[in-house]
Amino acid sequence: MSNAVPPSTSAIQTTAQAEEPQRDSSFWRYLGAKLGGAAISLVMVVLLGFFAFKLLPGDPVAKIARERPMSAEQIETLREQYGLNKPLFQQFFDFIGNVFTLNFGESYVYRRPVSELIAQYFWPTILLTGTAAIIAIALGLWLGQRAAWRHGGTFDKIASGISLVFWSVPTFWLGLLLLMVFGGTLRWFPTGGMRSPGAPTDPLGLTLDVISHMVLPVLTMVAVVFAQYLMVMRSSLIEEMNADYLTTARAKGLREDLVRKRHAVPNALLPTVTLVFMHIGGLIAGAVTVETVFSWPGLGKLTFEAIQGPDLPLLQGTFVVFSGIIIVMNLLADLIYRQLDPRVRRA
Repeated sequence: MSNAVPPSTSAIQTTAQAEEPQRDSSFWRYLGAKLGGAAISLVMVVLLGFFAFKLLPGDPVAKIARERPMSAEQIETLREQYGLNKPLFQQFFDFIGNVFTLNFGESYVYRRPVSELIAQYFWPTILLTGTAAIIAIALGLWLGQRAAWRHGGTFDKIASGISLVFWSVPTFWLGLLLLMVFGGTLRWFPTGGMRSPGAPTDPLGLTLDVISHMVLPVLTMVAVVFAQYLMVMRSSLIEEMNADYLTTARAKGLREDLVRKRHAVPNALLPTVTLVFMHIGGLIAGAVTVETVFSWPGLGKLTFEAIQGPDLPLLQGTFVVFSGIIIVMNLLADLIYRQLDPRVRRA
């Protein structure tokens, strides 16, 4: 017969209290590592944002001089004004100092501070990409869990096939196709911009006008994006379908819909969380094509116009902003996934 004495309540509490600081310290180590990685990525972005755009062909001052007659003295004064006559290393250190104060200089084309332009064009991009992201996530997850629960069936084959077709279509091609059919031939929706000339100024009329301009670009982004959520959700849920806890839930008499909604889907959502946050950052940064096709007044269209310059301060500013958003979203994805998945916390 064993003489082992069961641990007392105080001993259990002492052990739990001893383990708690370990969990806290583990979290702070994890957070520090992720913040350090994000900081290194941001530094690399700043370095790339300066040197990469310096390699672009074209002289912005020469382009300005071609647009209106300028003397050699005026051209030299313009170079001095923009700091282009300084040595490269001095331009680099000036750029570093300005980035950390969110001062990206003055746009060559717009003749306005780059930070002011980014602030003005940022919210239309958030409105467009945020709406597209919400619809794509909801549609993809709903179709993915439906397809997985009846995998191999007609619905699964149709949903997966259609999503893969749209996923493989180039964004600009689909956007131009929708623009020509629904904007040009049928004239159901506006062909570009965010507001119509002479649109109503009352809140309801203004809102409806903006929504009508959003339909085609949002549809383009959703069609190309939702397949990623569908396929990830589908594969994740299929892996969960033969788990023991689902067998137990069925043995308790739960209906199949409740088994799927209450048990299988919440666990299958874990891999999708990372994809959602990572893709939101990429969706904002990838709005250049859609905004250019539909002339949407956002950061994407602003970046495209800066490339044509080349408007170096504007290009550097938008590049740093886009890259910073992606870095922040990836950091949030790592932190949230750790909180949702106990296996990551114990690692």
